[in-house]
Amino acid sequence: MKKAVVLLSGGIDSTTTLFLAKKRGFNCFCLIFDYGQRHKREIASAKRMAKLARCPYALMSIRLPWKGSSLLDKKLKVPQRYNAITQRPNNTIPSTYVPARNTIFLSFALSYAEAISAEAIFIGANAVDFSGYPDCRANFYQAFNKIIKLGTKAGVEGKKIKIYTPLINKSKAEIIKLGMSLGVPFGLTWSCYKGGKKPCEKCASCFFRKKGFREAGVVDPLWDKEKRYAQENC
Repeated sequence: MKKAVVLLSGGIDSTTTLFLAKKRGFNCFCLIFDYGQRHKREIASAKRMAKLARCPYALMSIRLPWKGSSLLDKKLKVPQRYNAITQRPNNTIPSTYVPARNTIFLSFALSYAEAISAEAIFIGANAVDFSGYPDCRANFYQAFNKIIKLGTKAGVEGKKIKIYTPLINKSKAEIIKLGMSLGVPFGLTWSCYKGGKKPCEKCASCFFRKKGFREAGVVDPLWDKEKRYAQENC
């Protein structure tokens, strides 16, 4: 069976991507990162998703001591309202951007893929309902695929390793509908930039999640009728 490394964060996009890769017949190996982010909640969700999908996972612990992001530096405030994004000047990147994060993650994923003779790397990047991060855009992944061909033993020898971004042009609602058709347990995913027992409902990630479920016409299973976090003891 063909192998794939799947970057898994425990959120809607990466989990849907994992289930889609399995549907396409890949033997998936999940790669989860502890990179010094504000909380471990998303890591716990990622581990649970890998186990539910019956896929092995590797947890990489790395540190970016220079920080440079409100997701890494607790002295910086996470933008609390979506209008901080919609009203930002053109091409201005929000403080939640982690410098070169996807470049770093993909480098680890590429090393992993080459070591286990995988032919694919899946990442749930999206350039529709997103915060404008440059490393979530299609041209970035096209460029990285060129790097694979030029900078790896596999590439030089003509062994194909390709990055797949199946959600890159989908809205959050479309991703949710796709995930539902694949049986993704969205109630166990985590999107909020902050940790805790329940999402803050104010950060950009929470906004896109709420927008997606609303536009998909379904209730987010992360919440019960009283809008309490339904999995607070997981």
